[in-house]
Amino acid sequence: MPAKNGSQYIERINNNLPNVWLAGEQVKGAISEHKAFKGLMATQSNMYDMQLDDKWKAKMTYASPLTGDPVGLSFMQPRTKKDLAARREMMQAWAYTHHGFLGRAPDYMNTTLMAYSTAAGVLEEKTPQYASNLRRYYEYCRENDITLSHVYIQPKAGRLASLLGFLEHPAAARVTDKNKDGIIVRGAFLLDTQGASSDEILVYPVPHSSPDADDSPYAFAFAVPSNLPSIRFICRESFVGGESAYNYPLSSRFEEMDTLVIFEDVLVPWDRVFVCGDEEMACRLFDESSFHIHSCTQIMCKNIAKTEFLLGTIETMIDAAGLGSYGHVIDKVTEVIIALETLKALQLAAEKGASANRWGIMLPNRNPILATSAYFPTIYPRMIEIIQLLGASGLIMVPDEKDFETDISGPLNLYMKGIGLSAKENIQLSRLAWELSISAFGGRQTVYERFFFGNPTSVNNRLYHGYKGRETLKQRVQDFLFHS
Repeated sequence: MPAKNGSQYIERINNNLPNVWLAGEQVKGAISEHKAFKGLMATQSNMYDMQLDDKWKAKMTYASPLTGDPVGLSFMQPRTKKDLAARREMMQAWAYTHHGFLGRAPDYMNTTLMAYSTAAGVLEEKTPQYASNLRRYYEYCRENDITLSHVYIQPKAGRLASLLGFLEHPAAARVTDKNKDGIIVRGAFLLDTQGASSDEILVYPVPHSSPDADDSPYAFAFAVPSNLPSIRFICRESFVGGESAYNYPLSSRFEEMDTLVIFEDVLVPWDRVFVCGDEEMACRLFDESSFHIHSCTQIMCKNIAKTEFLLGTIETMIDAAGLGSYGHVIDKVTEVIIALETLKALQLAAEKGASANRWGIMLPNRNPILATSAYFPTIYPRMIEIIQLLGASGLIMVPDEKDFETDISGPLNLYMKGIGLSAKENIQLSRLAWELSISAFGGRQTVYERFFFGNPTSVNNRLYHGYKGRETLKQRVQDFLFHS
């Protein structure tokens, strides 16, 4: 199947039947009808429908290099700046559909897999079969429009156990055996966002050091269907407040479930293995694929759409409360405007400054890419704080939609209206601001953005060591001081 539509996406996920646990119960039946997944899957169904809609098809798809059929454009390996622009326009269109609230929208993982596939040549040096596996898997996902999730991180117990080798039963995920059919994997991973509502899962943890670095049980990368019987997904608490789009305008549509994934001696077939045992190769593939650079082009689209949505919400709140003439309010709004324009400028600079890498792939300029990956996690919490400061008590006193169907609707209509908004409209705006800033859904979004690419120290380290031009600038100052 080439590019799929929304109903095909829903049908495939419903037929998948992975082993999913939520609130002490195993999820049974059609997952698209479960309250924890219904809104998200409906949103993504609409996104997939765009691929085959006459209005969007030319922007959302491109011709498969194998069959000529339309496939998702976010799978495209960009070889020109025109390709980069086409990918950006496609991803921006999807980002505006979910307003930046889906951190793991399908185009994120499509881009991730695309990035790894472009560097498959790294694997040919030692393991040509693994290189072939990776290329074929990329083609399989592209030609069948596979909805992917992924895991990199292990629970703290796993990280500690790998360091404390004397533990009798180490908790770190590892390869426990190999046979003619494949490798056997045991362990747990987090944070598999959308793992329960995806076709397959890409597993690529940061390898733990091992005494035998040439055959480390902790160094591996592979992909498997999410419904293998030895894989279990344990969900966190659902943050869907309810199905009412009035009461819960965001969580009813955009709540992505995060899961702990447990592998209980899972057999991974050899043709799905990309790295096994070689720590150096695992690190090189990760680095030379420029995963962070490629994936951040998708993230930039998400972050711009999200910032625009926050700015629109703030402006609507100001109008409804009549706060537009206050200097301190204007100061706060300009912070968000500056953030938005900074993100847009960095996106443009990354694309315009792109150049081909050793694989012939057009790679965006890493300097603005790394800068934005360090910038957004710091500015997003501030934008949420601005909503809290402007909303104040209006974020707390938020009646329910059903209140307007009772005898108390009269007082509500009298006392709760805003400037240019009826009471019901004003409460609806307050509920949006509440979900953004102080609800469980909003709190998860803020933490997610803070640590999207790792802890701040790791992100800043990546920026500092990856930033090109520091030595040139240092030399310029030294020439000015000592050689002028």
